[in-house]
Amino acid sequence: MGKGGGCVPSKNRPPKGVSDQDLQNPESDGPVSDQNQTQTTQTNPIDHAIAQRQLRVFIVFYSMYGHVEVLARRIKKGVDSIDGVEGFLYRVPETLSSEVLEQMKVPKKDGNADEVPVILAERLVEADGLLFGFPTRYGSMAAQMKAFFDSTGQLWREQRLAGVPAGFFVSTGTQGGGQETTAWTAITQLAHHGMLYVPIGYTFGAGMFEMDSLRGGSPYGAGVLSGDCTRKPSETELALAEHQGKYMAGIVKRFAQPSFRAPGLGLD
Repeated sequence: MGKGGGCVPSKNRPPKGVSDQDLQNPESDGPVSDQNQTQTTQTNPIDHAIAQRQLRVFIVFYSMYGHVEVLARRIKKGVDSIDGVEGFLYRVPETLSSEVLEQMKVPKKDGNADEVPVILAERLVEADGLLFGFPTRYGSMAAQMKAFFDSTGQLWREQRLAGVPAGFFVSTGTQGGGQETTAWTAITQLAHHGMLYVPIGYTFGAGMFEMDSLRGGSPYGAGVLSGDCTRKPSETELALAEHQGKYMAGIVKRFAQPSFRAPGLGLD
């Protein structure tokens, strides 16, 4: 009899009607099945592959006089500065003849050791993120870039690019020449593919509000003012481009996490 006057069941003896087998602790007393042990240590092969490989951001551009290409190279620098992500530069095919380009005094690109390779549409599926750069033509993308998007019909039919983060960077001749509308009107291309548009917003901080000098770029993405095609990008424009590369690389890393690739989200 215990001190409180009541009966205290022995810790070593089961209550009446309950066998020793019924009281076994499945976590400590019973044998651990191979199936449970496998489930505890099993790793999702997709998540493991994401963690192991380098994520890729394709920087795909058209640049007639070199201004967009300068931004593209600075964007790649920003992408490459983020651990686990690498940027790749690609040029879209030219649609004008060499005779027309010569009359327009467009610098020749063939034979340059540092030349950027041309990409075909089917390779876009290899990227974890995409940044498209192009000059403006009357407030929208140049015909060469539009022709490239028009060549993605098979990818659209199969929705191979759905869920891929994508953004834009541009060049215009003047401040009012389409720094915002050129990117804005390009969003339709992403929408039909189901891609995820990633603007930079005002994440660049104080540089977005500078009024002391000419500056391209907007919340839609990096930009450069080319003037009569002889103006060089300012350091602020280049810094904004590098920031966009870093920003996109960070977004790509977030979307590569397992939580974003769960079944039913349309991203796996």
